[in-house]
Amino acid sequence: MALPYFLGCPQWQHPAWNSGLPSGKSPLNRYSQVFNCVEGNTTFYATPSREQCQQWRLQVPDDFRFLLKFSHLITHDRLLSGVDAGMRDFLEVVAPLEDVLGPFLLQLPAAFGPQHLNNLWRFVDALPAPLECTVEVRNSAFFSKGEAEKALNRGLRERCVSRVCMDTRALFAATPDNEITIEAQRKKPRVPVHLLPGDAAPVIRYIGHPDLETNRRYLAPWVERVANWIEEGRRPYFFLHMPDIGDALSLTEIWTGLLSKRVDGLEPLHFNEKQPQIGLF
Repeated sequence: MALPYFLGCPQWQHPAWNSGLPSGKSPLNRYSQVFNCVEGNTTFYATPSREQCQQWRLQVPDDFRFLLKFSHLITHDRLLSGVDAGMRDFLEVVAPLEDVLGPFLLQLPAAFGPQHLNNLWRFVDALPAPLECTVEVRNSAFFSKGEAEKALNRGLRERCVSRVCMDTRALFAATPDNEITIEAQRKKPRVPVHLLPGDAAPVIRYIGHPDLETNRRYLAPWVERVANWIEEGRRPYFFLHMPDIGDALSLTEIWTGLLSKRVDGLEPLHFNEKQPQIGLF
């Protein structure tokens, strides 16, 4: 059964997932039998080889999507200024994945402010068709509903580019009483949830509460939102994070259980059953 939306995690392997995912030739192959997209966090830190990308392509079905991040050298160190050569080199490396690429995740740091918007427009406009990106901002000016945010949203809509919505409300509702939660709250931005209406496929990154059951009330509004998008014929991307990423499969069970009660024909995922979960896609 093909999912009518894209569901994924920030990575495709974790030791805690070994007993939950179906058997396969590789961690990516096992992951892609259940999820149909993944965040490419690894490419933020290091660019893979072209040969590695060729291997990744062989391990996933045709309807799978990689949302790769551009290198931090492009987004964080250079703030998208003077990076044409870096973009071309990166696109050449990931070319073997072109038919399974979702929008690139263009994650911008808090240092990227309104004064840098022209860098963003030059970068997006230089991205060769049919490649596209989705933009995540972290500067407070882009959440103030003032002129800076209006300019950002206007430019994105004009280019049919989605604005990543990062929902960290559940994470920051947690008491920071252990190292994992403290580290997650340190790394993730505490920003308002701002959705940008438009024609581009929505991209949601949900960061969960360490207590799994607490997530139900934070996920409930997303159930209705995602269900409405599905009914409209859109295919949003919905990524599930946890402070301890080993808990992501358990969060997926909760999420798909909630959504299956709202969308006819969808079935919840279960990861503790002994039978292999083959044929989901």
